[in-house]
Amino acid sequence: MIFIQIGRFAMSHTVTIRTAIVDLSAIRAACSRLRLPMPIQGEIRLFDQVANGIGIHLEGWRFPLCIESSGNLLYDNFGGFWGLPEKLDQFQQAYAVEKAKLEACKQGYTCQESVLADGSIRLNVLVGA
Repeated sequence: MIFIQIGRFAMSHTVTIRTAIVDLSAIRAACSRLRLPMPIQGEIRLFDQVANGIGIHLEGWRFPLCIESSGNLLYDNFGGFWGLPEKLDQFQQAYAVEKAKLEACKQGYTCQESVLADGSIRLNVLVGA
């Protein structure tokens, strides 16, 4: 889970973000954050098919995750036997944080990040000085 606090002077707001995974810069940043190999583009070999998109090799996964241009995720982790679902959750969380940070920076805002005890990430975005 991600908590984003947007502060303007003394005010703050908590925002929930739902995102499709489509931004290659944020995908690369998420891979870097999680120390994963950089994504590959093109034909991605899954267990029973070849898909076209961006391939991500998640830690401990037998087959890569494929992100289609629509943002749909294709993968086969065989119910967790070929890769822990938590690794996909970590990637999605990292992507959302990195995408939010990229968008905040585009607007000239600064971000401060902290990881909470439950694994959630709090991202504070300062929007005014």
